[in-house]
Amino acid sequence: MIQVKNLYVDLGDFLLQDISLNVDEGEYFIILGPTGAGKTVLLESIAGLYPIRSGEIWLRGKEITRLEPEKRGISIVYQDHALFPHLSVKDNIAFGLRLRKQTKQETEANLDWIAELLGISYLLNRKPDTLSGGERQKVSLARALSIKPQVLLLDEPLSALDPETREGVQQELRQIHNQLKVTIIHVTHDFEEAIALGDRIAVLGEGCIKQIGTPEQIFHQPNSEFVAHFAMARNIFAGEVVDRDDGNSVFCIEDAELVVVTDLRGSLHASVRPEDILISPEPLHSSARNSFCGTITHITDRGATLYLTVSLPPDFTCLVTRRSFEEMELAGGKKVYITFKASAVHIF
Repeated sequence: MIQVKNLYVDLGDFLLQDISLNVDEGEYFIILGPTGAGKTVLLESIAGLYPIRSGEIWLRGKEITRLEPEKRGISIVYQDHALFPHLSVKDNIAFGLRLRKQTKQETEANLDWIAELLGISYLLNRKPDTLSGGERQKVSLARALSIKPQVLLLDEPLSALDPETREGVQQELRQIHNQLKVTIIHVTHDFEEAIALGDRIAVLGEGCIKQIGTPEQIFHQPNSEFVAHFAMARNIFAGEVVDRDDGNSVFCIEDAELVVVTDLRGSLHASVRPEDILISPEPLHSSARNSFCGTITHITDRGATLYLTVSLPPDFTCLVTRRSFEEMELAGGKKVYITFKASAVHIF
């Protein structure tokens, strides 16, 4: 569907370098990365808004690297909505249709179709400044989708919304994708958003792609410290994998040895997700081969969940629900046991 081959974009103070990726027909593809990683630059390069220093962009077997933006069949939606304040919702949505010189009947039919799809028919005569953030975002989506683009580009479309509205629009995006089967490339810095929406994720950092994979691969099998940190693995260690006399492979770190499942040996990194660690006041009787006694040294309260730092050493960050925290009467300074499976330790 979309192929980006060895793309270089030079903006003087920022460089996108050697970007290569393939997006399949009908895929919901996420470009994930921190602020300043180059996500929007990559998106706008695909849209044709930046000159390409070198490399190629292909769409359905046709090279579009030098093609004018309006001839690419690509729509883009920005986080600030970019609606025309002096036009009604109806005229905002119809703007692109009129540029394509559709008949009045064709324009009205497309307006009715997209307004019904997004549930905004009742807003058509309103002006943008009378709409909520979620409503403005729906109107932006309607305008972009009304021309039935080959590809829909979304630049942090949910970042300006409150949590409840964000969740609602997120569900709408998934529903629209399922109904229309349109190819979507969605830029975000929010890992949970990427996991919820993406078929595949490209992690972008420092102007280059760090890893491409399914949400499961990015979440549980990061290929670098950068990706592990961005995927919120939290427990990331440098150490060495060696074979023990009892036949187990262990990852040696400070005063601890973690039993692991890996074919890799030597100086490496390990990550353990906080939610994969069980915490208890007493030793657990389980098949998990990693169990250690430590002390709770820090508590971060997130409302429904809490992150506990347990020092062995080293320090491990564990995730517990508020109910578990209260039932176990956990507190700073308390001795606890942490337990996790060998398969929960990812070696890279």
